[in-house]
Amino acid sequence: MARVVNIHPDSPQSRLLVQAAEFIRNGAIVALPTDSCYALGCHLGDKEALDRIRLIRQMDDRHHLTLMVRDLSEIAHFARVDNAQYRLLKAATPGSYTFILEGSKELPRRVMHPKRKTIGVRVPDHPIALALLEELKEPLLTTTLQLPGDENPLTEGWEIQDRLEDQIELILDAGTCGIEPTTVVDLTGPAPELVRAGRGPLAPFGFE
Repeated sequence: MARVVNIHPDSPQSRLLVQAAEFIRNGAIVALPTDSCYALGCHLGDKEALDRIRLIRQMDDRHHLTLMVRDLSEIAHFARVDNAQYRLLKAATPGSYTFILEGSKELPRRVMHPKRKTIGVRVPDHPIALALLEELKEPLLTTTLQLPGDENPLTEGWEIQDRLEDQIELILDAGTCGIEPTTVVDLTGPAPELVRAGRGPLAPFGFE
């Protein structure tokens, strides 16, 4: 049964973040709010939790997962970033973007695209997500909380509890969240490529 924790959307309570981080370290799947919409997250090294997230979302290993990190230095640790990519990342983070990058040797192979060896990476612009990452001192492996057959992500804590009560362990309920997922930009080619238009503005990458 999922534990629902009511957390302040702008000033998340420290004791709740400590508890949430402990849940994650012990194998929990957490639903957390972000600057785009609610996401499902788990510990980067937890294969069982990752398998359960893939089962919930009904997605195979070719669907890019997103590594949610605190800052640019963490991106550079887990992904290969050249100078041009770094400048783009610096201009657009934190924000509602997910960037497809080539994974580094620090990443478990199971979390990367099996053929391209790529992964999605993002720095969220949301107090709860950033505070949780700071408490964990490491990234979260995440995906949009959009269930199979649904047109939009789930937006309310009670809704998440109703649909996923027996499949996840923790819901950080900060009230209504958005329904527009991140803008996804592939940075592995010679020029940025728009994969999905979402909440992040397109203009910084010349897509408009």
